Amino acid sequence: MESLRWNLWASRVDNGGMPKLSDDEIRDGLAGLPDWRREGDEIVRDYELDSFPACIAFVGRIATLAEAADHHPDLDIRYNRLRVALTSHDSGGLTTRDLELATKIEAVVDGEG
Repeated sequence: MESLRWNLWASRVDNGGMPKLSDDEIRDGLAGLPDWRREGDEIVRDYELDSFPACIAFVGRIATLAEAADHHPDLDIRYNRLRVALTSHDSGGLTTRDLELATKIEAVVDGEG
């Protein structure tokens, strides 16, 4: 029953025709994001911040970017450590949306966003 519900939900999701990236496209995209790595159908980066409040503030900045992009990462907070994982669930893998959001997150880290 659960897979039926998932299939019904997935059939209603419009990902804007976003195709999955090839392995070469992912590798090329990650070349511009040196601290990110591929783990299966996700791109991932770990951050270590100065404190728990700093980590939460950073999550807030990521949330603002994610809402604007209508693309929401998986975030795992462990005190002052944060794991960010991006994938396009509606496309079943990685798309340009993942690389674009990772680039925007990096701009925040670099003080540009």
